[in-house]
Amino acid sequence: MKAREIHPRRLDVRPFAETGEPIDGSTPLGDFERLLHLRHTDAAVDTAAPVRWSAQGELRPQRSGPPEVWLYLTGSTALSQQCQRCLETVEVPLAFERWFQFVDNERQAAELDAESEDDVLVISRQFDLLELVEDELLLVAPIVPRHEVCPTPVVLSVGDWSDAPADETSEASAEPSTTDKPNPFAVLASLRKTPAKD
Repeated sequence: MKAREIHPRRLDVRPFAETGEPIDGSTPLGDFERLLHLRHTDAAVDTAAPVRWSAQGELRPQRSGPPEVWLYLTGSTALSQQCQRCLETVEVPLAFERWFQFVDNERQAAELDAESEDDVLVISRQFDLLELVEDELLLVAPIVPRHEVCPTPVVLSVGDWSDAPADETSEASAEPSTTDKPNPFAVLASLRKTPAKD
């Protein structure tokens, strides 16, 4: 008997979980439209790192009722994004690994999702596995991508002082300014040190 061909864009979840056979793949980044929106505009798509993924289903027996349907999913890639400090390209590694439980309908999914740490999804015979991979990679992508150390010097503006190392900001604040007015509290302190006259 010929083995059933598995299509990650049209995955029949229950039979896949029943077999327990893992699948994996390497899909071009260009197939993930939402991930492409996060890339630096100067980065070429045809040379981008592919998205690598793997999945394995599992049936977990219960004391009462039918076994639960679970899916273990992993995914990884490297995304060329724009560093928000120097505005140059920064390679950001993205990776995740998660378990998902599948149930028969939306009502069960909503009830279990409220009390479970794992995501609960509705079972399908045409489940888009790669869309779920993309969802999870988007969740682990940084909101503000940055180099650990930028390759080019960064000129800080007033709004960037929070990004400067602590020693730099402390040195800058310690420098005396010729335009500073006398501190009124310093004047009061000097008066307190003056001995009272009889």
